[in-house]
Amino acid sequence: MNKNCPEILELKNRVEAQVKRKIKTPNDFIFLSGVIWERTHETISPTTLKRLWGYIDGADHARNSTLRILSTFLGFQDWDDFLQNLSNESDLQSEFLCTPHISTSNLQIGDRLEVSWKPNRHCVFRYLGNQQFIVEKAENSKLAEGNTFSCSFFLLHEPLYITNLVQGKKLPVDFVAGNKDGLLEIKKQ
Repeated sequence: MNKNCPEILELKNRVEAQVKRKIKTPNDFIFLSGVIWERTHETISPTTLKRLWGYIDGADHARNSTLRILSTFLGFQDWDDFLQNLSNESDLQSEFLCTPHISTSNLQIGDRLEVSWKPNRHCVFRYLGNQQFIVEKAENSKLAEGNTFSCSFFLLHEPLYITNLVQGKKLPVDFVAGNKDGLLEIKKQ
């Protein structure tokens, strides 16, 4: 299962709630691995946890054994039991968007957006219309001036998901900026 699917994101949120701490540093992953061992007597390495949380690059899909152990850690019989519990919850996983954001539906052709994310990444994008942007300025980023991409939404403190990123003559790819801490700044120039 893709490690960025909503069910796995919910699993990770519940694990963090269970241990009462955000898992985002190397020591956090070592800590979590130890707590999982203490409770379940099963091993998940800190490296596996880092991959699942997106702290390091790795497989895009989570192993069933990892999902089973994390589900057991939370008190479920297995991953399927966790999924069944999610589907039975009456609590909806939807809410109105109150976080500062910019939608392309509110942009005019030629509008410029300034965005930044850690560590010290700063870009200016010009809106071309039809959810298309061109990079006009890029500092300390894998994005470069002249790159084009598609994006419909810029949400403060959330990762920026870019599709159809064209960098020169390379094939288009998808890209995420600010994967760990999200966008630190979004402003229309």
